[in-house]
Amino acid sequence: MLGFGLSIEPQLWALIFTMVRIGAAFVAAPVFGAVSVPLPVRIALSGSIAILAMNTAHIQPPDQVFALATFLSVAGEVLIGLALGFILQIAFAAPMVASEAIGISMGIGFATTVDPQHGTSTPALGNFLSILLTLLFLSVNGHLVLVELVVRSYTLLPPGAWLAPSQFENIVIFGGYAFLAGLLLALPVGFLLLCLNIVVGMLSRSAPALNLFAVGLPASLFVGVIALLVAMPAMGDYMLVIIREGLEATRHLVLG
Repeated sequence: MLGFGLSIEPQLWALIFTMVRIGAAFVAAPVFGAVSVPLPVRIALSGSIAILAMNTAHIQPPDQVFALATFLSVAGEVLIGLALGFILQIAFAAPMVASEAIGISMGIGFATTVDPQHGTSTPALGNFLSILLTLLFLSVNGHLVLVELVVRSYTLLPPGAWLAPSQFENIVIFGGYAFLAGLLLALPVGFLLLCLNIVVGMLSRSAPALNLFAVGLPASLFVGVIALLVAMPAMGDYMLVIIREGLEATRHLVLG
């Protein structure tokens, strides 16, 4: 019942209520939450997965729509969905941190481009690493793992349940992983550029008449491009570690 003498089909109301958590997770999660994904596609995908969740878990929506308990239940569903997607979004922030560390050392920190996932201007190197991380995420079926975790969350976090304070604490602690993973991702190239800057600094002290900008900037750009080319396999392997850590944190939030 809707209240106020109105009624709604129980199956339709259960489907809409189930779509709340799934839709919130897709809004916050990478890939699904990209601005390039049309809204009708998100709604259709949320509805399809909601039907799957209704057939695998016993989901009991509130009896009335316009009730305080219903609003609290919907708020809890939105919070759980946003938490599930936000954890992966934290892991996907690591390439941006790495691009800032590498781009400043290479001298291309000013080069920006439009991020297709967020629709904002981001460093060109960070956009490249984010696309690479997204392709690796799809190649290891990370999107399917996320859908599985969202569906399984209805069993361990039934409607009406709220996240415990310890779960919020785990999300905050995992937020620091984005900075750690970004620095480790930039470590091979960043260390080589740091050594180059030390050499250029020693040259500038030994030969003060040397034009540092005419020598240092082209050298940093050339060495940075070569270092990225050589270190890309190792960076790709560590991106798989970032994906695994993000999915593991999401699984820990759902399964405990």
